[in-house]
Amino acid sequence: MNNEQVATFVITGMTCANCSARVEKELNAQPGVAQATVNLATEKATVQFNETTAEALIKSVENIGYGAILDDEAHRQQVAEKKRGQIKKMQRDLIFSVVLVAPLMIAMIAMLLGVNASWVHFFHRPFVQLILVTPIQFGVGLRFYKGAYHALKTKAPNMDVLVSLGTTAAFLLSFYNGFLGGNPHELYFESSGMIIALILLGKYLEITAKNKTSSAIKQLMQLQAKTARVLNEDGSQNEVAVEAVKKGMKVIIFPGEQIPVDGLVISGQTTVDESMLTGESMPVEKNVDSTVFGGTVNKNGQFIIQTLKVGDETVLARIIRMVEDAQGQKAPIQQIADRISAVFVPSVLAIAMVTLIVTGLVSGNWQEALIHSVAVLVIACPCALGLATPTAIMVGTGLGAKNGILIKGGAVLEQAAQLNAIVLDKTGTITKGKPTVTNLQLVDEALLPVLVSLEAASEHPLASAILAYAKEKKVVPDGIEQFEALPGLGIKGNANGKTYYVGNPKLMFGKVDNENYLIKLAQWTNEGQTVMLLADEKAILGIVAVADEIKATSKVAIETLQKQGISVYMLTGDNHAAANYIGKQVGIPVENIFSEVLPAEKSAKVAELQQQGKLVGMVGDGINDAPALALADVGIAMGSGTDIAMETADVTLIHSDLNYLEQMLQLSKATIKKIKQNLFWAFIYNTVGIPFAALGFLNPIIAGGAMAFSSVSVLLNSLSLNRLKLEKRE
Repeated sequence: MNNEQVATFVITGMTCANCSARVEKELNAQPGVAQATVNLATEKATVQFNETTAEALIKSVENIGYGAILDDEAHRQQVAEKKRGQIKKMQRDLIFSVVLVAPLMIAMIAMLLGVNASWVHFFHRPFVQLILVTPIQFGVGLRFYKGAYHALKTKAPNMDVLVSLGTTAAFLLSFYNGFLGGNPHELYFESSGMIIALILLGKYLEITAKNKTSSAIKQLMQLQAKTARVLNEDGSQNEVAVEAVKKGMKVIIFPGEQIPVDGLVISGQTTVDESMLTGESMPVEKNVDSTVFGGTVNKNGQFIIQTLKVGDETVLARIIRMVEDAQGQKAPIQQIADRISAVFVPSVLAIAMVTLIVTGLVSGNWQEALIHSVAVLVIACPCALGLATPTAIMVGTGLGAKNGILIKGGAVLEQAAQLNAIVLDKTGTITKGKPTVTNLQLVDEALLPVLVSLEAASEHPLASAILAYAKEKKVVPDGIEQFEALPGLGIKGNANGKTYYVGNPKLMFGKVDNENYLIKLAQWTNEGQTVMLLADEKAILGIVAVADEIKATSKVAIETLQKQGISVYMLTGDNHAAANYIGKQVGIPVENIFSEVLPAEKSAKVAELQQQGKLVGMVGDGINDAPALALADVGIAMGSGTDIAMETADVTLIHSDLNYLEQMLQLSKATIKKIKQNLFWAFIYNTVGIPFAALGFLNPIIAGGAMAFSSVSVLLNSLSLNRLKLEKRE
């Protein structure tokens, strides 16, 4: 196929895995399509095609009841507006349903409590109930009828079929009893209206969570600079759109600016904040021949780069693609209720039909036969089955939010309950993510003001750690004369008539002859600390180490996870010695430590563990963690991390404390247990009640009462989850 094209479409109207499978099957069936894949998580279809057009592919999707919009710059605004419109319509429908059905539910409860008021009788009149519920049943509920139609068309019944079947049965039976000669006191209008309102609430929560997940890609794209300042051959500068920058061009970057493309420093020196890309808190020194990356921020120096990579080749662009790919690999979890309904719905239809025919032939009373078959449908109405999962999830996620654990839906809870491996990013997860002074030795305490004064004049990123230490010790910096920054080495300046130096061992001109300092230098460096020396013209006067400290709660949290049989791993870009030292401090075995891992390799480590059959939870806080968070079975972001990490992750720990991991696991296991209990009770009512209804031992009103009781029991069981006390180790 010489002229093969690849196009991406945004698919609208998908609600479950069956929907994405249906769209994918239809696209692959089109003439000229080589391959089509549909990603439910991102709501996108990628199609390789020849001898057809994008317009024809869009038409094929529309023919089966969905929408398709070409995913390019020209249509992105249209896609955003359509999604906003869908959410607003759902909000309106939900409010509309609740307003109409609330009076009926209140009147029903009042009657059960023995209230004998005129307003209670008013809302029990068939005509009043019909007026209130009809717009819900056939207006708001139209979406469920459409979904059921497409599900039945492909012989894959789902919850839409259950909702449509149950509410229609309750509505039609109520209409018959109220207006066609039945018992006007046996009405189920409020049941059909309430079911639709509650199911709609669950779908609304689902679509808002999905939109938040997809916004992670948008935020990553926003990190890309829009313009670049190109340096021309004659020395003049020309600001152009970043898309116009080509390989080999020279680009100048001023302090505080975002670096637009990947490049090689050819002039100047500076420090660059790469935390948004690497997750590492310490800015990185950049000199001639250093590589810089698009999306990172220049801290203090002016420099010139020669462009190495542009557009889709940059590190940031690759991370964006990796997040999209990783999200696509996360197979949607088939809801337990959907699995049951696949067998349950056809069985109920068959039983109802057999009941109608057999009862009619045996008794000769076809009206009685119809009532019996309707009783079967009413007792099988999926009120409890439809409420079983969403009510437990709503209570579980609400309880999590109260405890600082934000969870994106039931699929996450189900996966979290089964995790047997946790991968922890080091910086900002196990450690604080902020450099602090960890060790300081001076030959004379009077030299501390000198050290502080020199660092106060410095723009080096580690100076802030020493100044924070000085503030804690209440040391005020003095003036420094003849201050000079020594790129790649350190700083020097005059204080009290003497010249002092602060920097790395290269700066000390062979002055490091004190055995104590040599031992400390080797020890602290191996522990992953950044070591600086203070000296005058003659000798070393002190040694100071700066590092990212381990959080006080990390060790206890890791030990707790290991006691539960969960394997804990650590990912870091540190060298092996430093990584092993940190791992030893928190109790992670050496074989579970992945050191010298590049940002782009993190997701590969997660995939490696998954290939070993492990269900993996990934915990991180940086943009570089985003692909791994998306690929993991459960991605967990620390609340102190970047917005990208939190949007990509399935769970966010607001307090940035690993101890909350245990709470999340407790909550997920408790919630899944409640869901299974709910499904058991919902299903047992039906399996026990259906035979009684089919044999005529349950009239529709008793069947309706059993149906209502099953719903109440499910709701009460879900609400009991609020009593769960989440334990937290200190």
